[in-house]
Amino acid sequence: MAMKKKPVTGMKDILPREMEIRDYAIGLIKDTYKKFGFTSVETPCVEHIENLSSKQGGENEKLIFKIMKRGEKLRLEEATSAADLVDGGLRYDLTVPLSRYYSNNSNDLPSPFKALQMGNVWRADRPQKGRYRQFMQCDIDILGEPTNIAEIELILATSTLLGKLDFSNFTIRINDRRILRAMVDYAGFEPVAAEGESSEGAAIDYDNIFITLDKMDKIGLDGVREELIAAGNSSETVDKYLDLFGKITPDVAGIKFLKDTLGEYLDESITDGLAFIIESVEGAKEAEFKMAFDPTLVRGMSYYTGPIFEISMDEYGGSVGGGGRYDEMIGRFTGNDTPACGFSIGFERIIMLLLERDFKVPGSSEKTAFMIEKNMPKEKMAKILSMAKERRAVGENINIVMMKKNKKFQKDQLTAEGYTEITEFFADKI
Repeated sequence: MAMKKKPVTGMKDILPREMEIRDYAIGLIKDTYKKFGFTSVETPCVEHIENLSSKQGGENEKLIFKIMKRGEKLRLEEATSAADLVDGGLRYDLTVPLSRYYSNNSNDLPSPFKALQMGNVWRADRPQKGRYRQFMQCDIDILGEPTNIAEIELILATSTLLGKLDFSNFTIRINDRRILRAMVDYAGFEPVAAEGESSEGAAIDYDNIFITLDKMDKIGLDGVREELIAAGNSSETVDKYLDLFGKITPDVAGIKFLKDTLGEYLDESITDGLAFIIESVEGAKEAEFKMAFDPTLVRGMSYYTGPIFEISMDEYGGSVGGGGRYDEMIGRFTGNDTPACGFSIGFERIIMLLLERDFKVPGSSEKTAFMIEKNMPKEKMAKILSMAKERRAVGENINIVMMKKNKKFQKDQLTAEGYTEITEFFADKI
């Protein structure tokens, strides 16, 4: 059978032009975040299947690339379900691995701990433009800091990075999971008993309400209303709920409106904290961007417990990063909750936008090509190699290639690759 030359579906080969931009971006990311006090860490790409399937990753848990048990542990004849065959999986994000990492190493880490983690993750998702099954994530997290300085630092560091990558006029939308719940409580949604359970165990189905709300930008207010009513909620409750969204402005005034309206359903420290984050960032930001309060922002991960945020770029038409506070995840490993907050940029989408802009890496050294005539005598070849060595020693980029028959086409290729100087060497002229 013939070997297949194309990558596996959802994966891609990275060509030199893109790799140059990726290397530059990675260097800039590390340098920028280091200035904000973040320290690089690394976790394994394979995680325990129990950790990945802990109901913390939302829909991503349906997209895990699972790894079968190996050696004597793999007993196909004794398996009664898929769970009997699997003990690990490729990580679908960097937050779950970081929580395990911190739980295992906290005694050797400072508090608070500011972590930078970059690495590939894998999701068995449907590939589309800007979305792959293997892709790099870039996360910064602050662990052990309960105050809103964590959110402020994460937003300032991320926005500063995007400014250095020549992005501007983007919007960082912010909300709070506790505000989302308070709005549902205020509207009076009824508890729903799970199938097979008595009404005594009924609880408000926040997750399904939020899943519908998250479609607001796609189906609009009327579409959200129809779905919520179709799910069995009364039209009076749904109208009371959705009426709030028509009165909220995308700023601190909108947060104050909810503070006054929701009253007993929401601790005022939550709205005060969100307003403090927005006002602090606006006063200290380096890049040109907007902060906007967005009461429809949900974020898909169920592990978020407080403020959540997302980066929107008009030129992309979607999100290029997001994050939030997840104060309860580390406690699932240790039994003791630890304050935690993180922000992730969509590295692959950022690179895609830079490529579409024909981004030029600033400060790149000029590249020179030495084109050498074939059958160059040994002593003259040694002279050329010595010349290249001397020029490399002073920081020049020298690429040595042998001349081809179609010299013009070869030169055109080198020029297209960014070589600004092409020197030809012939045996009778050295």
